[in-house]
Amino acid sequence: MRAARLIKMVLLLQSRPTMTASELARELEVSERTVTRDAQALSEAGVPVYAERGRAGGYRLVGGYRTRLTGLGRGEAEALFLGGVPGALREMGLEDVASAARLKVSAALLPSLRDAPRAAAQRFHLDAPAWFREPEAPALLPVIAEAVWDDRCVRARYRRGEEEVERELEPYGLVLKAGVWYLCARVPEGDVFRTYRLDRFLAAEPAQDRFLRDEEFDLPGFWATQAERFARSLLRAEVVVRLSEAGVRRLPYAVDPVAARDALADAGEPDGRGWATVSLRVESLEVAHTQLTALGPEAEVLAPAALREWFAADALRLAARYGSRES
Repeated sequence: MRAARLIKMVLLLQSRPTMTASELARELEVSERTVTRDAQALSEAGVPVYAERGRAGGYRLVGGYRTRLTGLGRGEAEALFLGGVPGALREMGLEDVASAARLKVSAALLPSLRDAPRAAAQRFHLDAPAWFREPEAPALLPVIAEAVWDDRCVRARYRRGEEEVERELEPYGLVLKAGVWYLCARVPEGDVFRTYRLDRFLAAEPAQDRFLRDEEFDLPGFWATQAERFARSLLRAEVVVRLSEAGVRRLPYAVDPVAARDALADAGEPDGRGWATVSLRVESLEVAHTQLTALGPEAEVLAPAALREWFAADALRLAARYGSRES
C-alpha cells in the first residue's frame, strides 16, 4: 500500500513543477504529516525530492529526475489499456497517436507484464453507441478535437432550430454520450459555458489565437450538471401517485431517475399500509401512462383526473381480459 503511494507521489511531482503538502495530501488521501514522512523516505531511497519552505514553498523533484514505469502492478497495467474507446479515438483522428502511446508504455513495462494489453483486450471491450442505430461520426469531429487539444478558438456555424448561428467558441472538451458527440465550450461573448451537439455543426474553422484555459474547469462535473438540467427541462407535467413499498423500490427503474429521486426525496411518511404518496414530474401524460404501467398494481394514480381515468379504463380491460375463460 505504501509502495504504491510513494510511486504515485513521484509521478505527481513529475507532472507538476511544485506541489504543496496540502495538495499532495489531498491527491494521496493522507495527512500532511504522512506526506512529510513519505518525502523523507523517497529522499533516503535516492529519489531527489526537495522541500522548499515558506508561503510559496512545496515539494519538487530536482535535476530533471524521471522514473520508469517499473512500479506498475498487473492490475494497474491492465487497466491502463482500458483508458479509451477505440472507435471514439478513431473518430477524433487520434488512433495513430494512441497506438504509438500504447506501444511506448508496453515497451517500458517489466517483462512479466508485457501481456497486459492482450489480457485487457481479451476481457473488456467498450462499445459506446446505443443499440438500433448506425453510429456516424460528425464530419467536423477531427477538426474540433484538434482545437480542443490545442486550446485553439473556433469560429463555428451550426443549426439552432430552423436558423443558422455563427459564433466564436473556446472548445473546452468533448463528450460521447450514447453514440452522440457533444462539445462543451465557453462563449466569450457573455462569458458562459454551453453544450453543443456536433452533428448540428455546419462549419468549424480554427482560429490563429489560442485561449487561456481555466484550469479549474471540471469537464465530468460540468457534463453531469448539464445532463441533469437537460433531463429536468423535459419534465413539463406533474402527476400524483400512491406507491406500495415495492412501487417505491421500482420507481427509479420505471421513470426518469432524476424525477424519481426528486419525488421520493419530497415524499411524506407512508400510511398505515406502507403506501407513500409522491408528486412526480413527467415529460407528458402519455409518457407517464407508459412508464407507470410498468409498476402494475404497485401504483395508483391520484391526479390528474384524465390520467387516473386512463388507468381505470386499462384496469377494466385487463379484468375483462383475464376474467374471461373463453378459449
